[in-house]
Amino acid sequence: MANPYLKQYLMTAGPTPLPPAVSQVMAEPILYHRSPAFIEVYARALGRLKLVFQTQNEVLGFASSGSGAMESAVANLTRPGEPALVASCGKFGERWAELCQAYGAELLHHEAGWGEKVDPADLDRLLGENPGVEVVFTTLAETSTGVVNDVRELTAAAHRHGALIAVDAISGLAAVPIPQDEWGVDVVVSGSQKALMSPPGLGFASPNEAALGRAATAPRRGYYFDWLKTVAGQRKDPPDSPFTPAVSAWMALNVALGMIEEEGLEQVFERHQLLGRAARAAVAALELDRFGPHDDGANVVTAIALPDTVDGSDVPKTMRDRYGVTIAGGQGQLKGKIARIAHCGYFGAFDIVTTISALEMTLRELGADVELGVGVGAAQRVFLDAGVPVAAPA
Repeated sequence: MANPYLKQYLMTAGPTPLPPAVSQVMAEPILYHRSPAFIEVYARALGRLKLVFQTQNEVLGFASSGSGAMESAVANLTRPGEPALVASCGKFGERWAELCQAYGAELLHHEAGWGEKVDPADLDRLLGENPGVEVVFTTLAETSTGVVNDVRELTAAAHRHGALIAVDAISGLAAVPIPQDEWGVDVVVSGSQKALMSPPGLGFASPNEAALGRAATAPRRGYYFDWLKTVAGQRKDPPDSPFTPAVSAWMALNVALGMIEEEGLEQVFERHQLLGRAARAAVAALELDRFGPHDDGANVVTAIALPDTVDGSDVPKTMRDRYGVTIAGGQGQLKGKIARIAHCGYFGAFDIVTTISALEMTLRELGADVELGVGVGAAQRVFLDAGVPVAAPA
């Protein structure tokens, strides 16, 4: 039986902790979705989403997880029997492949390898070898491994061959930069439950005009996830939704987006960069290996290769049950081999310090040769050297 007095720390990459103001607004009386009061919230949230996506596109909202937004992209962009290229480097990139198969596309799947980045040169070569490909699907931040891909260069490679590119930014949006319009990314999809500091339940797709044009010629786009239905409603003044939106989730999102707006998007990125740097410094000080490339831009999740001397599957369980700190273990082929500490969303310096402390005690308890306090001290020094208080947004 869980100890009810053990304080809990949620350090996963989704769902992530909620700011109190976000939680509180969901306790307010629910609004009728066609009422002026809700339409005002909806319109403000839609406008704020554009700021976070860094786009002039309509950011389409669906009552779904981020996977629903991914499915909307596949439903609107692929054609049965026509080729679609998926460039993956982990479990969530592979979801693109599963979706393409579900919709009958002729799948070309380039697997860069779990823990490796997708090389833009490989994408360039594959598109040159397969001139019939008109759509590419890939991932910004692969939370199964901690890898952050170079979406700017992958977009340029796709466009050199006249292909559209759709990017899963479910965990990366608002944690690492992906300025959609500046980089020319055709479609960016995301979800509410990660760096947007909101509860699960909302999926987003931001298609540009080229992507909407392709969707308009699709023989079938599904029904609920039909972009043209949703974009027509959102372009009205005031905007509306073709289906009942998740009212309380939109109210929460609007509050969270207001906090991001107040903090400033560049400052949000800087905070995530500092949190990631502190986590990586702690791992290095403990003489543990990071999983994947040593990338200073990998500021969504820090993936740690666990020592062979411990049963890796016991690490997340022990941290949760004995110390109240919930992190994620490895998925699929990495189960029992890595631990993943998230720092995307409502996180501050002491979340990292507390998590590293629990990791040190857990590894020591499980028999690993680690010196207590070494990782904690390394993280503390990063925060002290930054010279500014590091807190989650108030």
